[in-house]
Amino acid sequence: MRIVLLGPPGAGKGTQAKVLAQATHLSHISTGDLLRQNVAGNTQLGIRAKDFMNKGMLVPDELVTQMLIERLKQPDIQKGFILDGYPRNLAQAKTLDGILNSLDAAMDLVVYLDASEPVIIQRLGGRLVCKSCGANFHVTNMPPKREMICDNCSCGLYQRDDDKEETIKKRLLVYQSEVAGLISYYQQRHKLHHVSSDEGPQIVLDKIMQLIKELDDSPKV
Repeated sequence: MRIVLLGPPGAGKGTQAKVLAQATHLSHISTGDLLRQNVAGNTQLGIRAKDFMNKGMLVPDELVTQMLIERLKQPDIQKGFILDGYPRNLAQAKTLDGILNSLDAAMDLVVYLDASEPVIIQRLGGRLVCKSCGANFHVTNMPPKREMICDNCSCGLYQRDDDKEETIKKRLLVYQSEVAGLISYYQQRHKLHHVSSDEGPQIVLDKIMQLIKELDDSPKV
């Protein structure tokens, strides 16, 4: 089973991907985690990515894609995976299909997590990020054990500038303009299913698990 989770910032893709991976025993692939792992491990791709990051530039799509290709070749991926953070646009969706085709595989399910603007603002507006390891916390939903200190590495936490309300609204507008083609692409391939993520994490997980069950139970061609 190969699953992609899509949705706007704050929709809960990372949270759902982690619990879904535990429930299904599939590997969770986060492109953000891949990037951090490659940089921390000083891989060739990580060294190239770090050069862009040190200059305050975005890591090019081609580098992230190469990291994803290497990850998809690992043995644990043979039984399937849950992918979040990729694809972000139509070009990446087509690239992903090309990668899977080369591995004699295909995407089974694409879940779009719909979240309303007030919920997104509440979630992102309270997000705290570790300065060192990049772990995420939330002032009310998932507070750290010690105020403004990371549970994982004991470094300080901070609020990203792009997690302030006005910036969040601008990010959502940009996201909606970029994601339209992506949604259409997966709709045309009958892969896309919408799930409201405004509700609690367990309710959202149950709905995704039901989609997986229905896919498993459907007649195989």
